[in-house]
Amino acid sequence: MQRMTGLDAGFLHMETRTLHMHTLKIAIVDPSTVPGGYTFAKVKDVLAARLHLLPPFRRRAVKVPLNLHHPVWIEDPDFDLGRHLRRIGCPAPGGMEELAEVISDIASRPLDRDRPLWEIWVVENLEDDNIAFVAKIHHALADGVAAAAMLMNVLETDPGALDAPPPAAPWSPEPLPSRRRLLADAALDALRSFLNVFGLLARTVAGLRRMRRRRREFDAAPPLPFAGPKTRFNAGLTPNRKYVTTSLSLADVKAVKEGFDVSVNDVVLAVCGGGLRRYLERHGELPERSLMAGVPVALTAAAQEARLEGNRVSNLFTTLRTDLADPVERLRSIHDVTAEAKELHQALGAETLAEWSDVTPPGPFSLFMRLYSSTNLASRHRPPINCIVSNVPGPSEPLFVAGARLLAIYSMGPILEGIGLNVTVWSYLDAMNFGLVACPEHVPDLWDLCGDLRDELAELLKVTNRGSDGGR
Repeated sequence: MQRMTGLDAGFLHMETRTLHMHTLKIAIVDPSTVPGGYTFAKVKDVLAARLHLLPPFRRRAVKVPLNLHHPVWIEDPDFDLGRHLRRIGCPAPGGMEELAEVISDIASRPLDRDRPLWEIWVVENLEDDNIAFVAKIHHALADGVAAAAMLMNVLETDPGALDAPPPAAPWSPEPLPSRRRLLADAALDALRSFLNVFGLLARTVAGLRRMRRRRREFDAAPPLPFAGPKTRFNAGLTPNRKYVTTSLSLADVKAVKEGFDVSVNDVVLAVCGGGLRRYLERHGELPERSLMAGVPVALTAAAQEARLEGNRVSNLFTTLRTDLADPVERLRSIHDVTAEAKELHQALGAETLAEWSDVTPPGPFSLFMRLYSSTNLASRHRPPINCIVSNVPGPSEPLFVAGARLLAIYSMGPILEGIGLNVTVWSYLDAMNFGLVACPEHVPDLWDLCGDLRDELAELLKVTNRGSDGGR
């Protein structure tokens, strides 16, 4: 039995009827390379042989009575792989738009809290006889870094590597803990957390003072929360999700990066900013103030090493400069502001949010989130930020699973009350695959935004290719 960290538990506590805190990882594979051919039964056998490489997949969350403390993880005594594996056919002709509709439906339903918080949907009948694996994983299990590590743990660079390595030791389930033990352990852990509050408060005050001093020195200070405008996707959520995707050339993104001496993430943010400007301007809804983005960042470099579970992530706030018409000005400004946002993030202390989440009482927080969601309060005030933009570097060499060739990887992150657009980017080989999600009631034409992203990268590439007058 293991106590959840406050950061992991927070993703459970904030979940409501309309706010789903799962992520999706989508892998499209070519089953023609599988020895003996593809069958659904073989998928189950392959997954069963690799479960020891996916430690969170057999862990179940157990709630503490009275919400006295965060839940605990146990090795589920009732684990049944068949409850987590689903099979579905894709409507004809089985292209990306049809697959995206299937993914949207999968994303619109929360996970069952009475079993380990994941499921995998095998989507058949795709064009070219490919199949897709749609893994729905609760954010409490893993962040983007851990999810990427889990994915790499079951993939191979050798197409002939068909068998998984054996587990170091047999898996051992745990009995459900008694109410008495849950309460006693929770009371003791809560006391330890309370004793840490005073030191945490002192560190937070010191961090805020450092942020204030550092902010005065900035030439391009990052925006403050709630300073951005309100758009059509900054409203209370519905239970429904609309997922769309587009692939951009990694080589083109790197060409822009090199041409302007910025980072890949700066280019991703600039593409999103320019794409959103195009989209909102076309609808006559472009605000004067720039849109703001939240960017998930790993807490430390060490947190990225061989981690297959949990969350070691924080967020920094930056600008998308949708108020600038010139794409070069936008990219340069995003680069400058984001660099200073990183300094502010470090000045406060990258671990501060995670530490406060450990001592946040789960009962009041969960009640607040349910009330906030059910009363649609997010539609009545400015959003803290406008959208989330996440960029996860993926593998750069061809990969296989049980002999099946991996063709593409896509991802979908959660949207939040008032922050109803998420853009999650995963790269694989020579492609950067953008996954966008919103409520269809707010953004029914989300596919159009994919075209705007492609157009914005093309515009940046055109300027880059003009020569030194477009560079820095």
